[in-house]
Amino acid sequence: MRRLLIAALALPVFLMAQSPKYKVGRAPAPEEVKAWDISIGPDGSGLPEGSGTVAEGKDLYSRRCQKCHGADAKGADDAALVGGQGTLATPKPLKTVGSFWPHATSLFDYTHRAMPFKDPGTLTANQVYAVVAYILNLNGIIGPDEKMNAQTLPKVRMPNRDGFIKDPRPDTGAETRKKR
Repeated sequence: MRRLLIAALALPVFLMAQSPKYKVGRAPAPEEVKAWDISIGPDGSGLPEGSGTVAEGKDLYSRRCQKCHGADAKGADDAALVGGQGTLATPKPLKTVGSFWPHATSLFDYTHRAMPFKDPGTLTANQVYAVVAYILNLNGIIGPDEKMNAQTLPKVRMPNRDGFIKDPRPDTGAETRKKR
């Protein structure tokens, strides 16, 4: 209840701070909205046209991702993308693309929205497919000659795909469990 009250009181202050009177903030440009206006489902619904290969992704990774994630994608300044297989049930699990993520499409969605960290949303669909292909290959999930696109990416079987419990709440769209 207290959080709700704080949120209700903060909303008018936030809206006033965005008003022209205070000269703070601005409306997003149409191209900014377009970059954010994407939602990719686990089944691949919403994936854009385009494609990328492991080789293209390797080059892009070295230029745009390596500084934070390390040359071998095992982490540098930021999160590891590779490794961690077999650690999820240990006291120190390493949650990486290869050990934790249930859907390859989620990797596309996250990379498209949030990477590179200091300039999110600037990668083209082809670049995202390429870097995703490279990361999947580093984790041994796809071969070095595979191409990722809207048809192939949803077919990638992630190692931890079955490691999650389905959410039975009716608002999630998942099937509910039979009542006993």
